[in-house]
Amino acid sequence: MRSIATCYNEHAIKVSDSYCSGPSNRAYVTPKSTPSIPNEVTCIYKTKLLNHQRLLITLTWYNRISGQGLIVNVDEYKMNSSSSSSSWESKSLSSSNSQRLQKEKGTRTFQSCNLKIEVFWDFSTADYDNGGPEPTNGFYLLVLADSELGLILGDKIEEVLDLKKYKTIISQQKFSLVSRSEHVSGNAVYSTKAQFSDSGIAHDILIKCDRDDEGGSKSQVLTVSIDKKKIFQVKRLKWNFRGNQAIFLDGLLVDLMWDIHDWLFNPKSGRAVFMFRTRSGLDSRLWLEEKVLEHKGQDRPEFSLLICACKSPD
Repeated sequence: MRSIATCYNEHAIKVSDSYCSGPSNRAYVTPKSTPSIPNEVTCIYKTKLLNHQRLLITLTWYNRISGQGLIVNVDEYKMNSSSSSSSWESKSLSSSNSQRLQKEKGTRTFQSCNLKIEVFWDFSTADYDNGGPEPTNGFYLLVLADSELGLILGDKIEEVLDLKKYKTIISQQKFSLVSRSEHVSGNAVYSTKAQFSDSGIAHDILIKCDRDDEGGSKSQVLTVSIDKKKIFQVKRLKWNFRGNQAIFLDGLLVDLMWDIHDWLFNPKSGRAVFMFRTRSGLDSRLWLEEKVLEHKGQDRPEFSLLICACKSPD
């Protein structure tokens, strides 16, 4: 994603105050613009063990022609390695550290990072939003590293563990979601949820690119809405096919970057890319060099949401 960022001038970033000042409550989805459904969702969690070892646990939920399933990948996270936060989105899944789970329920044990990784899961009664690949409730997923909690998801874990063991495991929770990527195919309307900080709420995000019928023009307009409120629009997309906009959410500065060049100029095989990414502070630049962070020894408290969208031909 860094190649996209180099196209932008950091001095051109402007903080949108439309969200804070009460934007229009006009309906943000028309009956004919049903959001497309992701066919693959990748979530990367960072977890810290008691021995201070840090892991990246990657979950790739997929729904393909070959079937539906989950790939679990466990890698070690090091501040001064290529596994730093700027490479989370493009991180490759090593086959030796990955396990593909295709059964609805089961357990799996494998070695990774010199650790015994145990995975326990049950998706047999899971609910999926609009047929997407990621379960929303009625499931559990538990990942242990040398019998220590690495990741726990779902609302059915209490049914598996007794209350005392459940409270012990929850008290050990030291993981956080640092990156989420969605691959979508369909029309140019995309809807998702994202929580940009551990203490914040989950926000409804809608991105759509359609005709500007309201303005009397037939040209396409890119519209971004959060929590059913229009945040901003981008017109004249043939000149503004790449860009960025900064917004405030939950007291955080969040950069949104978009690249829809191939949608406009290579529609047969092109895809668009949208990225939301938090900044650690108002004075930080859009993309800090990793060397600066390594020198300071800082662990970036960031979250990124990446949407790769393939649009069906008009």
